[in-house]
Amino acid sequence: MEERYLKFSNWLKNKFGERVLKICVDGGFTCPNRDGKCGVGGCIFCSEKGSGEHIKNLNITEQVLSHLNSYRGKRANKFIVYFQNFSNTYDSVKNLKIKYDQALVSDKIVALSVATRPDCINEEIVKLLSSYAKKYYVYVELGLQTVNEEVAQFCNRGYSNQQFTQSVELLNKYNIPVVVHIMVGLPNEKQDDIEKIVNFINNHNIQGVKIHSTYVVKNTKLHNLYLEGKYEPLKFEDYIKNVIYIITHLKKDIVIHRISGDAPKDILVVPEWNMHKKRILNCIFKTLNDKNLYQGCFYKN
Repeated sequence: MEERYLKFSNWLKNKFGERVLKICVDGGFTCPNRDGKCGVGGCIFCSEKGSGEHIKNLNITEQVLSHLNSYRGKRANKFIVYFQNFSNTYDSVKNLKIKYDQALVSDKIVALSVATRPDCINEEIVKLLSSYAKKYYVYVELGLQTVNEEVAQFCNRGYSNQQFTQSVELLNKYNIPVVVHIMVGLPNEKQDDIEKIVNFINNHNIQGVKIHSTYVVKNTKLHNLYLEGKYEPLKFEDYIKNVIYIITHLKKDIVIHRISGDAPKDILVVPEWNMHKKRILNCIFKTLNDKNLYQGCFYKN
């Protein structure tokens, strides 16, 4: 089947010559909108454990070695260490170096991925990340979610679009690739917000995108809004339509890391369709093929 967009798995295979898989790591971080620095409670869609619900309660080195020594470690010869939960640059440079070093414990590791927030980036941290680039492919994942500042404020994001731009420029300065997270189906989101976020990304020097569906999980503020009838998740057909728009209007050289979010099934409330990843992917691929669409086909510089 013809590839309709620049998939991360294929990009990795071209770069490293073979399959590369991720090891998700919980570095024991928190967020500035949880500890009171800029807010409390976190983003309204984020659970108490952050985005990595499946990670075991092990230290960093144990998490990596446990993965490599399990059946999952037999599925590839090369791996990315992915610091996933919460804001993985939200600490002193000294402590960050200790944590990153604790994860890079095998010759099988070829890349370091760090997920964080724009307001947790400064030049000293970027210099530290850059120091690993001599041996590893290093990239930073930045949450953006939306460019509608009112929606962002409602979701308790805690930083501005301008802060996002500044952090991207700083990472660009040190040649560290940037992957941006965007969400489809946020509360109070309008259709033109999807168009605006794609234009916003295209106007930055960004190397990758993760597209997430907005889902409701237990014990979150978004869950309470849903129970109160104040939030209705996006319908399956509308999610597909929006993802197709993003893919077809995104610059062709931006790597697409994912096109749907994976909610832990044990705490997912709605939408039910989020549990069926294969259905989501198949529908997106079929729509692209049937309509002869591909990444960037509607992109205008």
